[in-house]
Amino acid sequence: MSVSLYYSATRAEPLTGAESAEVARVVTAHMDAFPYDDEESLYLYDRTTPPDEVLAGSTKLPLEWERVEPVLDHVLASLTELRRAIPGAQWRVHVDDHDVPWDETDGYVLSE
Repeated sequence: MSVSLYYSATRAEPLTGAESAEVARVVTAHMDAFPYDDEESLYLYDRTTPPDEVLAGSTKLPLEWERVEPVLDHVLASLTELRRAIPGAQWRVHVDDHDVPWDETDGYVLSE
């Protein structure tokens, strides 16, 4: 049985050129620093629906428990950067049916 992290951002206005460039920069930096070559990482869908969805994606979490935390930490840090790069968007980040809380100071983190 697999567990996945899902993420999406919606707003009425599409991404600006500067926002699109920042999204690309965050994704590239994330991929360069991701700790595992053989695990799924930050994955943004090419096409989004509904029309007001400016970003959406998912990450299948590892089956090995000792890898789950590093993958989650890395992807959530990238999602924090993305959220801060796209002002005015409504975000939903969740592991299956459980929302990951947002903290203005720390971003997306899972409680210990």
